[in-house]
Amino acid sequence: MSNARDALVFVLIVLAILLFAAWASNADAQQRVAIPEASALYRHRVEQVAADVWGVNASPARLAAQLHQESAWRIRAKSPVGAQGMAQFMPGTAKWIAEQFPAELGAFDPWDPMQAIKAAAIYDKWLLDRVQPIGHTRLTECTRWNFALRGYNGGEQWLLRERGLTVAGRANANDWRDVERFRARGSEPHKENVGYPRRILLVLEPAYIAAGWPGTAVCP
Repeated sequence: MSNARDALVFVLIVLAILLFAAWASNADAQQRVAIPEASALYRHRVEQVAADVWGVNASPARLAAQLHQESAWRIRAKSPVGAQGMAQFMPGTAKWIAEQFPAELGAFDPWDPMQAIKAAAIYDKWLLDRVQPIGHTRLTECTRWNFALRGYNGGEQWLLRERGLTVAGRANANDWRDVERFRARGSEPHKENVGYPRRILLVLEPAYIAAGWPGTAVCP
């Protein structure tokens, strides 16, 4: 009886150590995030847009985290592949989203930060609404957002192919961690695409919340 009790105590101590290590690692990552001063210039716009697009489910901190990841709030940011502005829209995507949402965006200019913030939120919601379960397992909000952000970063069709490969590999296509293991694109694009939502949802969103931005982290 004593041996069993001692073994249980040992297991509980190990679990406590592991949980503390995970918490400390996450807290340390948040402390290393430097919130750019420029974010203060656009905070009201982010909060306004988040409320308009998401209503009571809004997390301005999540949208802020995404803009941080995309451009670090730099309005003249341009990627080597041609993505433009604070929200890093490709010219083709900027043209497409303006056509899809003319009432909301009008003549969308991705270099205009006020328009880019709104377009990013609208595109996020469009992508999130299209994330559907495959099979009968549960699709959490954390996974839905992971998939939506991967679609924003690397294209919805690539992700759908990789979810298909996940099914073929007898893994769970409704769990972002399982889907990460399957690749339909080049290794570097896949690595970037997998890291994109991880940093936004697990590091940057909690960091912005800790810095006083409103919102609730969607991933535990």
